[in-house]
Amino acid sequence: MPEWLILTLLMAGVCTAVVLAAVLNAHRLGGDDDPSETPDVLDYMIMMIGVVYAIVLGLAIAGVWEARGAAQNGVRTEAQALHEVSARASVYPRSVRDRIDEDIDAYVDHVVSKEWQVMIDKGELTERGTALLDAVRHEVTHARPHTALQSQAYQPMVDEVAAADAARTARQQSAGPTMPPVVWIGLALGAALVIGLIFTLQIRRSPRELMLSVMFTSLIVFLLFLVWDFDDPFGRSVGDTTTPFTDLFPSARGGV
Repeated sequence: MPEWLILTLLMAGVCTAVVLAAVLNAHRLGGDDDPSETPDVLDYMIMMIGVVYAIVLGLAIAGVWEARGAAQNGVRTEAQALHEVSARASVYPRSVRDRIDEDIDAYVDHVVSKEWQVMIDKGELTERGTALLDAVRHEVTHARPHTALQSQAYQPMVDEVAAADAARTARQQSAGPTMPPVVWIGLALGAALVIGLIFTLQIRRSPRELMLSVMFTSLIVFLLFLVWDFDDPFGRSVGDTTTPFTDLFPSARGGV
């Protein structure tokens, strides 16, 4: 199901529940109830709770955004390192260059077409991907230089393979959600509390008050959805964050 559809359904469902609860609450209180009877101290307490929840929600968004950015930077580093190996191998004989390129293409194709989905579903990498990267390392290490130009390219190629391996390890460590369940429980309970404060302020059935309550509820739902969407550093579908690979290696499955 597309993420925009999930967000739309959530907003529609929660906002409908809030409007119904507001209407039923106003009907229960009756027309003789005076909203001005709400104690002033209660207004200050509600404001404090709202501010505290806003700070916690903002920190949660910043945390998942930072984790997602770090994970994507690691993917770019891995893809760029492999691309650099392929580019520097151009100074070697055609047979050596072709073997290195074939191993790199096989690794990238496996990462995009198979390993990425495993990483999203299970939060781990595949043994096949590790074996393919080891094959790249083997070809690069045994590509003995015979000219001065090849000698200049050899050590940087070895270093780039090591950089790709380190980025792959970081990708494994970053796989899976970053928010612990206890934080999600706190965010959900906090959202219910903040939205419930609408009824403490005795929201009535006037169009203006109902519209404001719907807008406020929609904002809370959208921000929680944002945290959920960013909580997976590598996205929730293969095409979300494999762009660095498919841009540099168009032959990979999913590339253009």
